[in-house]
Amino acid sequence: MYAFFRNFYLCAKFQTMTITEILNKVGPSILQQAQDSGTEGSRTLTHEKIKLLLAAEGDDKKLLFDQALQTKLAHLDNYVHLRGLIEYSNICTKYCLYCGVRCKNLKVERYTLSDEEVIECAKLAHELGYGSVALQSGERSDKAFVDKITYLVQEIKKIDNGSLGITLSLGEQTEETYRRWFEAGAHRYLLRIEASNEDLYYKIHPHDEKHDFQQRLACIDGLLKVGYQTGTGVMVGLPFQTLDDLADDLLFFKQKDVAMVGMGPFIPHPDTPLWQYRDQIPSAEERMELTLKMIAVLRLMMPEINMVAATANQTVDPQGREKAILAGANVIMPNLTPNEFRENYLIYPDKACVKDKPDECHSCLDVRLAAIGHKVLYNAWGDSVAFTKRQKKS
Repeated sequence: MYAFFRNFYLCAKFQTMTITEILNKVGPSILQQAQDSGTEGSRTLTHEKIKLLLAAEGDDKKLLFDQALQTKLAHLDNYVHLRGLIEYSNICTKYCLYCGVRCKNLKVERYTLSDEEVIECAKLAHELGYGSVALQSGERSDKAFVDKITYLVQEIKKIDNGSLGITLSLGEQTEETYRRWFEAGAHRYLLRIEASNEDLYYKIHPHDEKHDFQQRLACIDGLLKVGYQTGTGVMVGLPFQTLDDLADDLLFFKQKDVAMVGMGPFIPHPDTPLWQYRDQIPSAEERMELTLKMIAVLRLMMPEINMVAATANQTVDPQGREKAILAGANVIMPNLTPNEFRENYLIYPDKACVKDKPDECHSCLDVRLAAIGHKVLYNAWGDSVAFTKRQKKS
């Protein structure tokens, strides 16, 4: 395990405020939370307090998870929203140092779904009652790609008179493109910052014009300006990453006032440059636990946003998705991509659910969520409560 984690654990013993005291300040009684959901002062966490919570172990960690779950239930109930995931294409123009589908990985068999395959996936999402789809792809910004996405969004909106919500995760684009897709019918967009520390960003990305940290920030701002329910996120347990970085990531989400967040444990891919550092990262179990603590702390900081229980959690731990839900997440993205293409969309290896069939996953989810006291809210977009409230005020 990283030496810096040990150092922070040791430092935590000398904090003047205990984790219990911090949580008592952050999380008022459930009744008070429900009655006064607009009081942000009680949920203000400093950088140092966040680090202390992220270092929690034993009873302190249990208390953190319990408080996060109670906060979620008070604000969002026990519902889980589904986004039917459609992995449209693994063709990518970027070569991020952690990603298995980076353009410089010549071992990947490239594909792009046909229009008919995308529409069939969307229709299946509707039939299964998912309420929303998420269209994801390797990053391209050429005219043919932009035009195609516009067309596909418009076609998906024709299904049952526009009943499906649409999330896009298609990387950095111009504000004009973001607006075009928004006007075509998409209303949520996920663009993960991956690391809010610029120095760390350039340790997991090349430092060149195609991978520009400031441009990525500008894209997030552009999405907010256009009016998307904007989401972002990070990987947890990266090489060179510290608790300071992770605390700053959570403060970054709060400062941007995003509507949704996706976080998952970093899983090194053997065909990427970061693979060489695989022995210098926390164990899979430690990365998973730290991810859960990130979810829990963010739920305390931003009680009404949507948070994804990422597939990476389940890849690391067979119960990882359920653990993320119990730590404060409230969104799951079942994969609807045709099975024959899924093994070619491996950002990280050994991805969970690659061989699962959509109907099997559908019935399995109901059972697994019921076992932890949660249930799927079918046939609903599942928009961010935080975003919806802001819209009503404006």
